[in-house]
Amino acid sequence: MALKFDYIASVLFLAVGVLFIVGSKNLESSSYGSAVGPDIFPLILGSALVLLSIRLFYETFITKNHYGTKEKLQYKPFIIIFTTTLLYILTLETIGYVITTFLFLFVCFQTMQRSKVILSLIISACFSGLVYFLYVDVLKGTLPGWPIWF
Repeated sequence: MALKFDYIASVLFLAVGVLFIVGSKNLESSSYGSAVGPDIFPLILGSALVLLSIRLFYETFITKNHYGTKEKLQYKPFIIIFTTTLLYILTLETIGYVITTFLFLFVCFQTMQRSKVILSLIISACFSGLVYFLYVDVLKGTLPGWPIWF
């Protein structure tokens, strides 16, 4: 990948990370019945994004530019994952966290690598179930559960 693209991407990701951190400060620190407030997750994500973008900026800054063959942009996987993300956001409340996250991860894994269907099913199911269990039962947080019709 071109170093100019990495440089620009690191600056943009840094800005998004800072916006996540600032935005998380405007959320309530805790919600009723939950030991973990809605401000924790965006704060952690923003902090991770800031740290990773600083690392990318540093690596881009110290690396010499190697001109090579230009890679073809992959629009189809981008459009599939972007559309899946929008559907995930729109259906999270009605379908529930576990089912929506499972479908989202499965589609994303299959978009990136089509050959391992069984492995994608197992990882998607385990991840969505484990995160739901850890967040709701262990941390006493709240996530949209199962749909009413289930």
